[in-house]
Amino acid sequence: MSPDRKTPPRSRSGQVAAILSAVSLTCLAGCAVGPDFHRPPAPAVDGYTAGPLAPETVKTDVIGGDAQHFAPGQDIPGQWWTLFHSEQLNAVIAQALKANPDLQSAHAALRAALENVYAQEGAYFPSISANFTPSRQHNAVQPSPTLATFVSHFDLYSAQVAGTWALDIWGGNRRAVEALKAQADAQRFQLEAAYLTLTAGIATAAVQEASLRGQIAATEDIIKSETEALDILRKQCDLGQVAAADVVAQEAALTQAQATLPPLKKQLLQQRDLLTALAGRLPSQQIAETFDLASLQLPGELPVSLPSKLIEQRPDIRTARENLHAASAQIGIAIANMLPDITINGNYGTTATQVDQLFKPLNGYWSIAGGVTQPIFQGGALLHKTRAARATFEQAAAQYRSTVNTAFQNVADTLGAIQTDADSLKTAVATEQTAREGLKITRHKLDLGAVDYLALLTAQQAYQQAVINRVQAQAQRYTDTIALFQALGGGWWNRTTVNVGADPGAPTG
Repeated sequence: MSPDRKTPPRSRSGQVAAILSAVSLTCLAGCAVGPDFHRPPAPAVDGYTAGPLAPETVKTDVIGGDAQHFAPGQDIPGQWWTLFHSEQLNAVIAQALKANPDLQSAHAALRAALENVYAQEGAYFPSISANFTPSRQHNAVQPSPTLATFVSHFDLYSAQVAGTWALDIWGGNRRAVEALKAQADAQRFQLEAAYLTLTAGIATAAVQEASLRGQIAATEDIIKSETEALDILRKQCDLGQVAAADVVAQEAALTQAQATLPPLKKQLLQQRDLLTALAGRLPSQQIAETFDLASLQLPGELPVSLPSKLIEQRPDIRTARENLHAASAQIGIAIANMLPDITINGNYGTTATQVDQLFKPLNGYWSIAGGVTQPIFQGGALLHKTRAARATFEQAAAQYRSTVNTAFQNVADTLGAIQTDADSLKTAVATEQTAREGLKITRHKLDLGAVDYLALLTAQQAYQQAVINRVQAQAQRYTDTIALFQALGGGWWNRTTVNVGADPGAPTG
């Protein structure tokens, strides 16, 4: 544009729009009262346990007895359950991610939280409404007629556009938006926690089912063995080789073994119902997949996140941090409520006795006004609300520290458990082998008459308990491995970005 060229004057409406835009930008660029939130630092520690971790666990030549290696600093895959190499487990989790109502509820809660953010952001802009009011009126001619024509009965039509704009000078609305965004982020991490709880719950339930099936199979083998022993004793009793009391004692031992079977079957049925419910189905719609220990492969490489990363990866820690952020913003809101409230009000309208005359120039009217409201006395309410907001922030800070402490404890507990689980399984297998050999020797001595029948009963009971302990020790290694993945956050950050409008079964991150 040449220097001597004049810019055409703006219209009045253009000038008003420019002023409003400038005021809006000034408000948005201004400083917001209250503290600015800063993320709490990570704990200054290098490890989770008091002593160093062993490089790997011991190995035992049974199912679930593989050695496990700890890999500090290695990342967790987003679908960590695939490390167990079980198609059945993958299938059940896939069903649950699509149909579990708790996960669907968490998705809906996140969408609601985001919509609340968008709704609060609307307060940045003027609130504009339109009104049309037709009426039939009777005019008092004396002393002040409504119409200059002195007509007593007439129709009156009014159309008006009114606007109100609360200027966010002190940043109260910005803090409100900040608080709602933090609450939405907290809800997002609650969704991740629900996702992790669901997948870990299914994996743990599958291991428990496998354990129960192993215990049932072991118990049935023991019952079969003791039944065979009872048949031998009955024949020996008929031949006068053993006393009838020995037969009765064996019958009692068999009955005791049989009595342990129904509770195990009951637990198995309940475990099946739990898996079905987690998959989002009713008990009558039971899942087809079944689990045994042989179908689950124990992960050999265990990633262990660095302590500095744990506070970013645990959904409960992130939820607590966002709650702390929201509490910080609430202090700014409380302070802003103590400061002057500046508003601009305006309206433009027209009124006429006939509809077709509404928009004639002489029938129009408009007004614009500004107002400043300063709270002076409210019985100390605003002061105490500010103090309450600060106390709530201190409470949220303490809860955050408690959540961090619990998270680190969870990781330390599972790391220690994984190491001791391997030792326990090795001991359980050795105990079972010893008990089996002892039972075999005792039976042979009984046939030779070298021991009485009480020794056989003792050996049978020792072997039975050793078998059950071994199966439980096998399952415990899987269970605590799942607990480690859960304690480290479950790898949600390695999944795709959350899409709150998509299928609830879609991956989240």
